[in-house]
Amino acid sequence: MRLKDKVAIITGAANGIGFAAAETFAREGASVALADYDAELGKARAGELQDKGFSVEFFQVNVAERESIDQMVTAVKDSFGKIDILVNNAGITRDGMLSKLSSEDFQSVLDVNLTGVFHCTQAVLPAMLEQGKGKIINTSSVSGVYGNIGQTNYAATKAGVVGMTKTWAKELGRKGINVNAVAPGFIYTGMTAKVPEKVIGQMQMMIPLGRLGNPEDIANAYLFLASNESDYVNGTVLHVDGGIMM
Repeated sequence: MRLKDKVAIITGAANGIGFAAAETFAREGASVALADYDAELGKARAGELQDKGFSVEFFQVNVAERESIDQMVTAVKDSFGKIDILVNNAGITRDGMLSKLSSEDFQSVLDVNLTGVFHCTQAVLPAMLEQGKGKIINTSSVSGVYGNIGQTNYAATKAGVVGMTKTWAKELGRKGINVNAVAPGFIYTGMTAKVPEKVIGQMQMMIPLGRLGNPEDIANAYLFLASNESDYVNGTVLHVDGGIMM
């Protein structure tokens, strides 16, 4: 198993890509801290994985609040004894054209998608520095690399994640900590399930592989970057987008 005896924190892990990653990591031998704001759903999802015999526990966290993050990280260390992997997967959208985007919607996306990544990473850093090894995986987006209409706030945060990833890779590489990012394209989740079929068809026509991605496609990218197979990969942004941005 590729993550045997590893302990991983995955934020935003109660559904979508985060839940797919939690199940993938657990199947590969990791003890997984399923961290999410939604306590009811998070506990239920952790229970599903526990019923399959996996080592998974739910930890409630609001990544927009540093105190909540610190409490979560402490609880994970108390439960599992260490932290080997952090996947900064939690994210929100509050889309709107620039002329109509409110300051509140702009700031709320920054608080979760960018500042939350900073605080979560800083919170786990002492544990990784102490053991001299760790894997940090940040979730960016093709929107953060190429921009997207109606996503000023989202694109800004995902571009910021790329900048932080490369900076931390330079700072932490010599300390045994690899920092990388994944940039998903159009992924079929609960959010895209609400998009009209006609729009989905138009999106598929833009993708050379001819389909939207599945959460498991991103989870597999996380798995590679979390495993020992990526020990010489540092500061990269792995695009998992079906080739849409070639």
